[in-house]
Amino acid sequence: MQVVQIPLLRDNYGYLVVCEDTGEAAVIDPSEAEPVLDRIEIEKVTPKAILNTHHHRDHTGGNSGIIERLARRRLEGYGHRQDKDRIPGLTHPVDEGDKITIGRLKAQVLFIPGHTTGHAAYLFGHNLFCGDTLFTAGCGRLFEGTAEQMHASLRKLMHLPDDTLVYYGHEYTQKNLEFAMTIEPGNSKLSDRLERARAMRARGLPTVPSTIAEEKETNPFLRWNSREIQENLQKQFPNLALNPVSVFEQIRRLKDQF
Repeated sequence: MQVVQIPLLRDNYGYLVVCEDTGEAAVIDPSEAEPVLDRIEIEKVTPKAILNTHHHRDHTGGNSGIIERLARRRLEGYGHRQDKDRIPGLTHPVDEGDKITIGRLKAQVLFIPGHTTGHAAYLFGHNLFCGDTLFTAGCGRLFEGTAEQMHASLRKLMHLPDDTLVYYGHEYTQKNLEFAMTIEPGNSKLSDRLERARAMRARGLPTVPSTIAEEKETNPFLRWNSREIQENLQKQFPNLALNPVSVFEQIRRLKDQF
């Protein structure tokens, strides 16, 4: 399996997931068509499907252009069933546990609402494509879903193997880590990761992919049980309940204002 990362728009990432045995490929979250079509030609792969994690235009804006340009191939379109009327070119509405085949590759669909009500992730072995639910040291805003939904979705992702590679939808890493330091400054793994991220971004390098292990160590949205985070939040919000959802929700509010 080969993963080809494609920078899109200002800070988006799209991906080609390529079966190296057959040359067949899936396009994941194409914000715009031309850069994806150019990369398909460069890589000399055979696109078979578009996999969208959710309906936002910065993840689906290239669907129609790709489908039209490659009309002879009759690309299949995948997205969560709740988005069947919100994703251009969606031919295969999917839900939790469904399977997708690209060449000899198999993907499992995970339903992870919170950012939107119809958000899906695609798990190819130990490669997770999770759109705007999980970022390095971050998670998506709660545009349509609830804190309870997002917390449950993140818990689901936390239970994946530690070596799972996390391919996310935006390059938000440096700012996310800077925010994380404001509520857990004593986390040495977090400060080390921020230093590495700054060095990478200074050289114009992407921070994708992360791993589930790294996120559990440094992502404040997965660290609702951190004593340091709880104590720092209670200093600002003395009446805050220290249950996981309340802590998560307060972290999300703070990040929204950061």
